[in-house]
Amino acid sequence: MIKIAFDPIYKHALPENHRFPMLKYELIPEQLLHEGTFTAANFFTPSSCSEEIILLTHDKEYLDKLIHQRLSASEQRKIGFPLSPELIHRELIITQGTIDAALYAIKNKIALNIAGGTHHAFAERGEGFCLLNDMAVAANYLLSNQLSNKILVIDLDVHQGNGTAKLMENEPRVFTFSMHGLTNYPFHKEKSDLDIGLLDGTSSETYLSTLEEALPNLIETVKPDFAFYLAGVDILSTDKFGKLKVSMEACKQRDLFVFTQLKKNNIPVTVALGGGYSPDIKTIVEAHCNTFRIASNLFD
Repeated sequence: MIKIAFDPIYKHALPENHRFPMLKYELIPEQLLHEGTFTAANFFTPSSCSEEIILLTHDKEYLDKLIHQRLSASEQRKIGFPLSPELIHRELIITQGTIDAALYAIKNKIALNIAGGTHHAFAERGEGFCLLNDMAVAANYLLSNQLSNKILVIDLDVHQGNGTAKLMENEPRVFTFSMHGLTNYPFHKEKSDLDIGLLDGTSSETYLSTLEEALPNLIETVKPDFAFYLAGVDILSTDKFGKLKVSMEACKQRDLFVFTQLKKNNIPVTVALGGGYSPDIKTIVEAHCNTFRIASNLFD
């Protein structure tokens, strides 16, 4: 059975004027349940990630600032959210959700997190709506518990996974691959093990052909025994910040290709949703739900 981590406190994590980005976390599971792609048995609520596990990746001083609400105004501006105890609690739940999903994936080949993909978080700071780097924390958890020997991070959010790249730059057991908008945020890019920067206006055809050339070669070369996939839908042509010209259908084909390559090579995968900023919430929800539908069709 495919397992899906669901964060139950998203409604309370931000004040009213910051809640639009949170709507998808409610609407995605509702849609998947309504259409019968999944049942309530597929969803689970994670606990809060422990400090011990977080400190495998993040600095203690930074974690203490988060937990005790001591980030400066400048530090909060870089993150983009006002700090609150509920927001920090949610971040710890999201992070544990990605760890739990990884453990499920080892047994069942795939598991997903309705949140997560917080790839702009560094060891000592957050930025770009990211406080803790859930995939980096989960990767370090797997490595420290001898549950994986070689991990491939496939980051297909439109924004470079700068935090993940920096956190893993000295960890040879984790290979970071980011395919993103070349001129998009973050404007200072860190160095992933493989970065592919796409020009503004990149078409669906170019996007897919670039990925289809890169990913099989990576799998062949890296030989991972586990993968994390950040399936951002901010690559869509409708996205307010994306700058690419990728269609909804091509976004579906992207997910199908990634999942097919991993399944063919017997590589378990944990999926997090990442970004999506189209003006119409229906577009965001449909694009994210497609990721779940394809996973269900291939792995169930």
